[in-house]
Amino acid sequence: MPIFEFVCTECEKNFEDLVLSLSRIDEVVCPSCGGNKVKKKMSTFASKPAEGIGSFSLGSTSPSHSCGTGSV
Repeated sequence: MPIFEFVCTECEKNFEDLVLSLSRIDEVVCPSCGGNKVKKKMSTFASKPAEGIGSFSLGSTSPSHSCGTGSV
């Protein structure tokens, strides 16, 4: 089910809402103030790769050279 993130332009509250059809996004109302002037936010998501497909790590335990050190 598509859950979208919105921000109300009247009270500036952020909220999420389940929208079953993209044609109904204009029917979304703010749960805080009841206003109908809402904007769909750009959402981010996280995913985990399947095992054996590769991995990504922000940290590294192997020695590496730093940029700007003058070593190659």
